[in-house]
Amino acid sequence: MRLPPEDRDLSPHTGWTREHWVAVADGLLTAVRPHASPAGALIDLPGPRPSRSGRRSDGLEGFARTFLPAALRVAGAGGADPHGLLAHYAAGLDAGTRTPTGERDLADGDRESWPLITDRGQAMVEAASIAFALRLTRPWLWDRLSGPVRDRVGRWLADALHRVPNDNNWQLFPLSVGGFLAEAGIAEPEARAAVRRGLEHIDRWYLGDGWYTDGRPRAFDHYNGWALHLYPVLHAHLASDRTLRAEYGERLAAHLAGYAHTFGADGAPVHQGRSLTYRFAATAPLWAGALTGHTPLAPGTTRRLASGALRHFLDRGAVDDRGLLTLGWHGPDLRLVQDYSGPASPYWAGSAFLGLLLPPGHPVWTAPEALAPVEERDTVLALRGPGWLVQSTAADGLVRLHNHGSDDQPADAVGPDDPYYARLAHSTATGPAFEGPADNHLALLTDAGPTERGRVHPLGTGPGWAASRWHPRVGGRELPGVTVTSLTLAHGAEEFRAHLVTGGPAGTPVTQTGWAVAGTRTEPHRAGVRADGRLASELHALHGFTAADSVRVPGGTAFGPEAALPRLTGELPATGPTLFACAARLTAVPQPPALAGTLSLEARPDERDPQAVELTVRPAGAPALRIRLAPAAVTVHPAEGD
Repeated sequence: MRLPPEDRDLSPHTGWTREHWVAVADGLLTAVRPHASPAGALIDLPGPRPSRSGRRSDGLEGFARTFLPAALRVAGAGGADPHGLLAHYAAGLDAGTRTPTGERDLADGDRESWPLITDRGQAMVEAASIAFALRLTRPWLWDRLSGPVRDRVGRWLADALHRVPNDNNWQLFPLSVGGFLAEAGIAEPEARAAVRRGLEHIDRWYLGDGWYTDGRPRAFDHYNGWALHLYPVLHAHLASDRTLRAEYGERLAAHLAGYAHTFGADGAPVHQGRSLTYRFAATAPLWAGALTGHTPLAPGTTRRLASGALRHFLDRGAVDDRGLLTLGWHGPDLRLVQDYSGPASPYWAGSAFLGLLLPPGHPVWTAPEALAPVEERDTVLALRGPGWLVQSTAADGLVRLHNHGSDDQPADAVGPDDPYYARLAHSTATGPAFEGPADNHLALLTDAGPTERGRVHPLGTGPGWAASRWHPRVGGRELPGVTVTSLTLAHGAEEFRAHLVTGGPAGTPVTQTGWAVAGTRTEPHRAGVRADGRLASELHALHGFTAADSVRVPGGTAFGPEAALPRLTGELPATGPTLFACAARLTAVPQPPALAGTLSLEARPDERDPQAVELTVRPAGAPALRIRLAPAAVTVHPAEGD
């Protein structure tokens, strides 16, 4: 991929300009062309395995997910198409819709036909990208297609209006199709009804403060940005609907106020949630805010965050030697990929090129890059909707996300913990352990194995803190009568983690793990581990724990094949609730102060409630806090006299 020279005057932090974004888009789109079918309807990319939907669906995915950045590239250039992109996609629209089929594989006699759009079928997802691409390029593509081709494409897309989507962000895919078809005069009543239905569904999931849950009661992740905000705002923008743009734009702006704090100084988004192979799609809501004017961010901050994220992945092996995006985070890594993803799935990242709709003279391209929020100052930000506490430090550029509200569990059942949702903390520099002891987790060690967190019940967030309640599970069942009430406080780079365990069997071992750090050399460091002499993960026992060690992570994490984490151990006593508390830290500062001296703790029983404890926590250099920890509620107040 050939890139223009860096411009460190305009972009002192990344060196990248609009021309770099154009070059990356061109490089990615050029690399997929050799894998297109003869008529261009399917782009069948090489990969380690097909998705669960089969190779024909994967080929449609390749077409649709590259069509969107191609459309953004052309529309952003006012219709100029120096690489003839639209001609390829016009031919594919023609060939793919001639004889749509329910066949999953690519038969020798038919390597062009698109799959049918069915209830909860993957083709519905791809129809949304095709519809947006057609909407963006209508004067230069759709309006120049022959009548028969428009009729066929319209009929194929219209199936999305009548099929049943999954009850999550998928509700927005018929909306996206409906928005285009209504403008094109195809099945207008049904198309407008699909738009209304999609908006009604996501309105039910909106929790305020810019956060949606993704269908399930406590499912929070990057889909907030790359679907639940992006699709309604982009629809409203393209429809020039001022009412919708104001309503959904205000929600987007509220989201960005917190979301901007989740990017590390190296450009990395927080490594949390599913579909992480979409990578720099995490920048799409940043661009949507700038495009619609609904953003709290200065133009130079928007570009700093977006260019930083794009560079982060391209500099770390997200694109292989053929110029293709791989299934993984940095390089290929199938462990973090869901079964619905195939070789072309990473090209959902194409929505990141939304910024190309902003002309070269727009302030987002002409303003000097500003500091990212993580670079400005140390921050601890409570996000009430998802029950998160975002902690960042300017000295090392790390962002940590403390999770007291997201579990991705369905409403009517509780399944096994998903490490990308259930951990107590996630960050921009670490990933969850796939094997061995769970990282950032409190576990009771039973004869049936270590417990999982299960469903998370948020107990509130406030300045510098977040808390939750959960019922430990093992073997698919809750431990009878056992409740854990968890609290995280954050200040600077340090964390205070407290867990009140009630109802547990006497003598049960308990473990608390810290951050799993990866590196080519991961060595014991104080009461923790340090990777490559840079990234350090530490725990320090304050109450209830009696021993400390460090543990190798089999197979490493998405950040490297070798990893380790610190661990504390203790035991439940014979009677009463038990408090386990520790200090924790993830840092890249070379010589941080000893963790043991960063805070002190006083703990005592609550005289009015035998199931509760009262704590006084004194962080170094910050006011002391008075905390009441109980299964029903957690309160945090400044300590009197401090």
